[in-house]
Amino acid sequence: MAWNTYGRGMELEVDLLIVGAGPTGLFAAYYAGFRDLSVALVDALPEAGGQITAMYPEKMIFDVAGFPAVRGRELVTALVQQADQWQPTYLLGRQARTLSTVDGPAGGGRLEVGLADGGVVRAGAVLITAGIGEFRPRPLPAGDGWLDRGMVHFVPKLNVHTGQDVVVVGGGDSAFDWALALHPIAASVTLVHRRATFRAHPPTVRQVRELGVEIITDAEVLELRGDEGLAEVELGLKGGDRKVLPAQAVVAALGFTADLGPIESWGLELDHRAVLVDTTMRTARDRVYAAGDVAHYPGKVKLIATGFGEAATAVNNIAVLLDPEAHLFPGHSSNAT
Repeated sequence: MAWNTYGRGMELEVDLLIVGAGPTGLFAAYYAGFRDLSVALVDALPEAGGQITAMYPEKMIFDVAGFPAVRGRELVTALVQQADQWQPTYLLGRQARTLSTVDGPAGGGRLEVGLADGGVVRAGAVLITAGIGEFRPRPLPAGDGWLDRGMVHFVPKLNVHTGQDVVVVGGGDSAFDWALALHPIAASVTLVHRRATFRAHPPTVRQVRELGVEIITDAEVLELRGDEGLAEVELGLKGGDRKVLPAQAVVAALGFTADLGPIESWGLELDHRAVLVDTTMRTARDRVYAAGDVAHYPGKVKLIATGFGEAATAVNNIAVLLDPEAHLFPGHSSNAT
């Protein structure tokens, strides 16, 4: 794959620029290649895969059609391999900053996207597949100074925590998913939540309880302690009592904040952190489309599977936009032999 083959200040011309290299963007790159479009993907993250790669590469995903269960990193690897048969260009670790229309008759309505590193990409159309946008983990106040010294927000590699006492902090899906994933390999897993109720999916909560994972509710983390590394965590319990847990690792799964970053200034119609689209996945701006979690319309369901369908819809409509003689539906890929 062509990872970052263009240096700082580069200029690139393609038929389609995809902003966001998560699952939806990767499938869009495959489908655009199938439609004989030249493609580049730009993403502020240094690796393809978007939120999956950054936040839960080792977690199992159960709602992708055709896979009873698939690990996050394995799904990303397969999507990259699928797209790579058309040799898209990857511009990773680069933020798409500005969007403008190329001036003059020679521009033909084409778009120009300026990157934070000074690079420029000119494209016949832009497809935004930015997911939830730029995200930042919510901090654990008691963990100040411990990030990557025993405390993490995500677990890129489960085996790092083999044989450790792990404290997972949080009450949402991520916290319970990490407890499930770490239970088979950690010496112990304890889940700590400041409330007695959870935001996590009830069957997942039930599964964690049935495994015998200790769950401490109505508690907050007061302090992380250790000399040469993290050794223990002190909790404040309801009623004023305190409890100390052995811990060589803390997973602070407290959720995250997110925003669309520079995309918010691109002249699109927005609904909170989502871009409004029509049935063709077209936005309020000419030649700009959106698909995946970043796109919104009435009745939208945010699933990876939904993003795949939206990507195909967007690319087919873009193909006709760029070549009015092209067919909206090109036939099935199984016929393209």
